[in-house]
Amino acid sequence: MKSEKVRIVLGYILICLIWGSTWLAIKISVDSFPPMGAAGLRFVSAAILFYIYIKLRKIEIRKDAFAIKIYLILGFFSFVIPFACQYWAEQYIPTGLTSIVFGVLPFFVVLISPILLPKTRIGIYEWIGIIIGFIGLVIIFSENLEINLQNDFLGMLAIVISAMVAAFISVYMKKHGGGLDSVGLNFIPVAIAGPSFIIISLITEKNSVWNFNLNGVLAFLFLALFGTVIAFSIYYWLMKRISVFLISLTTFITPIVAIILGCVVLAEAFTLRDLLGSSLVLIGILFANFKDLINYFTVKRANL
Repeated sequence: MKSEKVRIVLGYILICLIWGSTWLAIKISVDSFPPMGAAGLRFVSAAILFYIYIKLRKIEIRKDAFAIKIYLILGFFSFVIPFACQYWAEQYIPTGLTSIVFGVLPFFVVLISPILLPKTRIGIYEWIGIIIGFIGLVIIFSENLEINLQNDFLGMLAIVISAMVAAFISVYMKKHGGGLDSVGLNFIPVAIAGPSFIIISLITEKNSVWNFNLNGVLAFLFLALFGTVIAFSIYYWLMKRISVFLISLTTFITPIVAIILGCVVLAEAFTLRDLLGSSLVLIGILFANFKDLINYFTVKRANL
């Protein structure tokens, strides 16, 4: 039981670290390739890596009617639609604004969960936690946050749609995907998404330039291996063990990870604003999990 909890904590930390760097990697990739083409390269590469892993480990993928239905739903609602919105929006709005707007994901999870999972109860502490965390996110990026609704509105709308679809599919998979292996839940949907993006790119981005420079190639390979194969495998493994709401809070943590990476890798300054915003995010997450923490320490004290 303890080793399981350790793996859950390590998995949660790992997806926060990985997804904290993916917004920047997407930005780099769309500087070199058209948005849909960049997404296609990412997911085709990820599908190839998944296939190699499956063959090496001799993993059997379920192919019954129920599994195929889930794979198709995931392919379009977990990958094609949300990532099409993200890649397209990254052309027009800054990464910081993208992180803030995508931070609405936990709100959608809270609204959708009671509909698809009637036994789910979202209390006052969860709402307070979300609000505090979102305020912290806004504070982190407030200095360079310039919103021109005339220019940024469509990009922001695309990110909101991405967050809404991602929230829906997360709750849906919590309800219906428990019996499927996490590798299968990723491989076939990613194999659907990759060619879909390539076809969309060939149709809608005919005159775009595909610049296979070192930065662009490294960006989509990083996104394929770490941002897709590793992160989504961990994500669906965690989905079977913890609440969708708790997983959704990674959208508050990943911007903090991005800031820390900027300080360590690029020697960027960690300002008082960053400290205040990050502190509020962490306080918000503690509030959102207040009941679980109380129950944990109550049980622990009773066992002493």
